[in-house]
Amino acid sequence: MATAQLAGWGAALPSRVVTSEEVAARFGVDEDWVVGRCGIRERRWVGPGETTASLAVEAGKAALAQAGLAPSDVAHLVVATATPEQPSPATSAFVQHALGVTGSAHDVNAECSGFVYALVHAAALMRLDPRPALVIGSDTHSLTTDPADRDLGILVGDGAGAVVLTPGDREWFLGFDLGADGSRTSSLQVLAGGSRMPVTEQAVRDGLHHARINGNEIYLNAVRLTVATVRRTLAAAGFTAGDLDLVVPHQANIRIVDSIVKHTGLAPERVFTNLDRYGNTASASIPIAVSEALASGRLRPGNLVLLAGFGAGMTWGSVLLRWGGGDPS
Repeated sequence: MATAQLAGWGAALPSRVVTSEEVAARFGVDEDWVVGRCGIRERRWVGPGETTASLAVEAGKAALAQAGLAPSDVAHLVVATATPEQPSPATSAFVQHALGVTGSAHDVNAECSGFVYALVHAAALMRLDPRPALVIGSDTHSLTTDPADRDLGILVGDGAGAVVLTPGDREWFLGFDLGADGSRTSSLQVLAGGSRMPVTEQAVRDGLHHARINGNEIYLNAVRLTVATVRRTLAAAGFTAGDLDLVVPHQANIRIVDSIVKHTGLAPERVFTNLDRYGNTASASIPIAVSEALASGRLRPGNLVLLAGFGAGMTWGSVLLRWGGGDPS
């Protein structure tokens, strides 16, 4: 049975740069406090005309160009997002139309774990239908965050990242682990906008259409769940943390990343981070980081790379890949 390989990648970021100095001034704190708390010095926020779908389209075009494919070559489009273009239809429908993809299109929402979920989903689809798939993570959480919420306001960034999967004859996908704990939905949530609480004038006045976070609960469970998923994926594939050439974690918060590294025995110098420049871009963070790791030479053919994330829900996921499917060049 044919396997899938990653043949193209790309990223898209809004042009507006928001520094931690600007964010600090909004909340009446020092810039050093912001940077020390989350490790973020600047982030990108969408401006007029920029949306979750428009960023996804830009990242998708870049990935397709890298792979040397036309949109009509894509059999399946999977978009991971928790900040959809609108409640209905799916964001992938807008992206499909704008790109000119003629295959299937659907969304995946596992919050910040969304890209890992979508990648596993697309790889599984290609076991049944070995034709190219386009996987995109895109989020614009600056639009869903309460402007007065300091805890989230210092973290969020907007962006999109994409990869193209094509049929291959070498096994690149070595292992994965996905999971969720629905008892912890209150750790990060948007209360209004669904069937449980439709948007009303009162809900908007109360700010219930904005995301709300329990920071301590997120921190404790993010570290615990990510450490566990990393260990399970490595053990199932027969590898250890010392075997890894590169680790690309969800770019959430430097304190969370550092704790995960400490508790898993990962070598800090093999962990790729760029959140100091982009902030927490949710489902886009891992594919953006992968694109940068490739551009900078940190990720090369033959490397053993682990992608790991967590998100509201709570969800978690990790994937172990042999990049390029062959020996190091």
